[in-house]
Amino acid sequence: MNIKIKDIPLNDRPRERLINKGVSSLSDEELLAIVLKTGTKDISAKVLAGQILKYVQEVKNLKNITYHELIQLKGIGAAKACLVLATVELSRRINYERTSIRDVKLIRPDIVYDYYRHLISHDQEMFYALYLDSSKKVLKEKLLFIGTVNQSMVHPRDVFKEACLSNAVAVICVHNHPSGDVRPSKEDIWLTNRLREAGILMGIKLIDHVIVAERKYYSFLENGKI
Repeated sequence: MNIKIKDIPLNDRPRERLINKGVSSLSDEELLAIVLKTGTKDISAKVLAGQILKYVQEVKNLKNITYHELIQLKGIGAAKACLVLATVELSRRINYERTSIRDVKLIRPDIVYDYYRHLISHDQEMFYALYLDSSKKVLKEKLLFIGTVNQSMVHPRDVFKEACLSNAVAVICVHNHPSGDVRPSKEDIWLTNRLREAGILMGIKLIDHVIVAERKYYSFLENGKI
């Protein structure tokens, strides 16, 4: 039986419990029900929240859910899907600010992906260069280009100009593919080769070029292309 929020005793409702007992007293389902605000004619907000959590299996997996997955769930329309995704993105940004990439050694491509997976929410290519010291800690992070959906135009001189200014000894590049296809394009391969060659000449090593897409990444280093 679908119990609606209004049928729950006032003091046991999620919002009232949050106010009276604090946000930490609420379950994952109750927190998500508050985000959703309302249910539908036939399904309560609490049941909708339960459906979403059942779909992702663990609450931590909410960070990977997409708009198209959400709207496939019964009772979740565009407005509720946007509420969930906006809440997840806010949480990600808060956490990102708290744990600065400058405090992490970028020793593996999956670490780069963890810090830049948020780029999948953008509908344009965004190209970042990370400038590293000899211990692979980040000296500087630079957004070098925001491009069209299909192409990102970056010149090696822009990448290595910042490397020299930062006194970096190595560079990692990372950008997203809004299409969701993680495979490198011809332009990506061409640019990576140019960056590698320029780095050799300047004595600033290109360690990796990581392409970020939904739930996956492509590393030129891992695939033996650098």
